[in-house]
Amino acid sequence: MPTIHAKYLGGLRTEAKHLQSGNVIITDAPTDNNGKGEAFSPTDLVCAALANCMMTLMGIAANRDNIALEGTEYEITKFMQADPRKIAKIEIIFRFPALNLTERQQTILRNTAKTCPVALTLSEDVIVDTKFLF
Repeated sequence: MPTIHAKYLGGLRTEAKHLQSGNVIITDAPTDNNGKGEAFSPTDLVCAALANCMMTLMGIAANRDNIALEGTEYEITKFMQADPRKIAKIEIIFRFPALNLTERQQTILRNTAKTCPVALTLSEDVIVDTKFLF
């Protein structure tokens, strides 16, 4: 059974509907690639998927160890390569609220993030630079 139903809307815009929840995502080509940049680009979504997957797995580990990660914020910066056009590098900075985590807890969160399915799926050609600010 499909997970997503998507369609091309024209004008370099797509719409994807998550069938289980009904949530919809619109994508638009970026301005540096003939688009309007009025929504996430597909490559933006790859970067967001990586960071959100990492955060989700850290959340699972935190729940197991009774660590409240609510309020953790993160920034994602995407670097594109021109030829061939692809994601060359993804920088992610996680900023954790003041939690006074032990070194062991910090190590668990770092290691857990790096094993998320999206990270394991990305090509080794994509540089992932992740910073954890505890």
